Amino acid sequence: MKRRIAREMAIQSLYQMEMNGVNPEQAVGMVMDEAKQEESEISSVHEREATAMFDHVVSWVRKTWEQRVEIDERLSQYLKNWQVDRLSRVDRQILRFAAYELLYREDVPPKVAVNEAVILAKHFGTEESGKFVNGVLGQMLRELDAAGTSQEATTSALKEDSDQ
Repeated sequence: MKRRIAREMAIQSLYQMEMNGVNPEQAVGMVMDEAKQEESEISSVHEREATAMFDHVVSWVRKTWEQRVEIDERLSQYLKNWQVDRLSRVDRQILRFAAYELLYREDVPPKVAVNEAVILAKHFGTEESGKFVNGVLGQMLRELDAAGTSQEATTSALKEDSDQ
């Protein structure tokens, strides 16, 4: 599975969910259908790989969406004179997904999550989106690194919460 393509699909799916009030399966399905019509890189994925990618992206999108309140609270700590709901929808989804990867995904190196988010922001956002996303996630990453490794610190904190 090409993770870059899957990340693009996740961002587009989160956007669909926020705009149209659809569930993760519908959102990812909409993105894949649109890609097939446009003959994009997503549509060139073989059927078997497409099914696996669909399942992975739905899982990522669902988990990001389920954690969005907590993620938004975390992101708001790094937004200077801004609120998460005032961000552009594209930047908000990119930041949410990257924060999900930083906080909950042990299989994604933190610097990769930030770098991929910056690339997606440059691709989908405005001229300033890449710098903005990099600044917000850079602050988050520095704080997480100070507390230990990103996923390890979060995993242990979540485990402690569930033990109580």
